[in-house]
Amino acid sequence: MHISAIEDAVERIAGTLRRGLSLEDLDGVLVAYSSHQSSADRVRVNFLLSKKVPADVGAWQLRHGIGTAVRPVAVPANADLGMLGRVCVPLLVKGFRVGYLWVQQESEADPAADILAALPRVRPDLDRLAELLLEGNTADSEHRTRREADFLAACGGTASALEDLRGWPEVDDGGPWQLGVIADAGSPRARPADPEAGTLMHRAAALQATVGVEPFLFSAGAPTHAVLLLRAGVGYAPHADVLRRYGEGLAKRAGRPAAHLVLGLGESFAGLERLAESYGQARCAAQAAGVEPQLGTIVEYRSIGAYQMLAAVGWQAAAARSIYFAELEEQDRAGELLPVLELLYDKNGSVQDVAAQLHLHRSSVYNRLARIRAIIGADPLGGAVRLELHLALKARRWMLRPRF
Repeated sequence: MHISAIEDAVERIAGTLRRGLSLEDLDGVLVAYSSHQSSADRVRVNFLLSKKVPADVGAWQLRHGIGTAVRPVAVPANADLGMLGRVCVPLLVKGFRVGYLWVQQESEADPAADILAALPRVRPDLDRLAELLLEGNTADSEHRTRREADFLAACGGTASALEDLRGWPEVDDGGPWQLGVIADAGSPRARPADPEAGTLMHRAAALQATVGVEPFLFSAGAPTHAVLLLRAGVGYAPHADVLRRYGEGLAKRAGRPAAHLVLGLGESFAGLERLAESYGQARCAAQAAGVEPQLGTIVEYRSIGAYQMLAAVGWQAAAARSIYFAELEEQDRAGELLPVLELLYDKNGSVQDVAAQLHLHRSSVYNRLARIRAIIGADPLGGAVRLELHLALKARRWMLRPRF
């Protein structure tokens, strides 16, 4: 991090505003503070000494919306904490949250409105400070960006990038490895307004989530997701820990929690020539997790069943509908029949399990099965018809998968 440049920027802003400033990262850790200190409350003094925002102070600040704010926020005084009022200035670059600058009020009689009115005068310095923090969020940013681009190119099957990857220390143990894809599958059709900002968010969240987690060897950010290289055979606990930390990091930077965060894992491989194949599998597993709740949030490619084949045949084949399914879909305008049928297939024909999950009486399930038989003129639980309808139901889900 360019700490001297950051300190200079903080001092310039403090000189213009003539107030004490402190700069913290997204985890509440002190990054820099101004020498201007005509007045300092107990919270500021303790913060400068401990370098970390105490939990009670952090909770008070978050109660006033700083975690989602995109504009300066006035945080009122709290006598119990020994805290004067202050203004929080969220620092963002293209929607990417990088830190918070705090401007302390001089006394109880000093209105936050005066600070808010003065902030436009230091807008260029605030923007520069945000850029400096962004560069520092990924140490050696230019080098890191280049390595991630090479890694993603290798995952995409670029031969020259794959050859470069063979010389990396992360892969000198010969494997076996796995590829993982983390994505927010809650908005299947959503694309980031700014792909660069999306890439930065996923890059920083992946770095934060995997640091210190030994089986995870490398990560890269893309506009809609992150790609992870890890050693094969990692247990559930490290996966869950990384997914949790990733969600926390993404929420801090996006200003909102992820809707449905999933981790898809490809098959293990020992030869780097299978990197692109494993990446495709991991992406497919994450997409399946986005449309199939019963799969959970950490999903291996081998566990996604028919979605493996639907991904292989392409969207045109997956979009095809059989006659029976088209007739059922046409008659099921109230959405009462197809959900029961799909769940019945997924529950191995257990009417009791379906009734319990959908909060229906067993007789209601039987009645709906009878309606289905009447519509298609065939037994939906019979071998070939069951296979046809179950596959059609999964194809309908697959068409709604998140695109990344």
